[in-house]
Amino acid sequence: MGTRKKNPNAAALGSLGGKARAKSMGKKELSRAMTKAAKARMGSMTEIERKRVASQAAKARWAKARKDGAK
Repeated sequence: MGTRKKNPNAAALGSLGGKARAKSMGKKELSRAMTKAAKARMGSMTEIERKRVASQAAKARWAKARKDGAK
């Protein structure tokens, strides 16, 4: 992503605000907000970054499927 250094205090406060807001949302409203955030995040990434994220997500899904199938 960017090479800009983030302020850890601001990041922590933003994270707390997002978690509190998410707790007050319904399931559908939360799903819409997450979809909107994902689209914004993907729009700000380069093609290489998007491929890396997609690859990591696929590996995580396959690992979960193997783990769930072994039970």
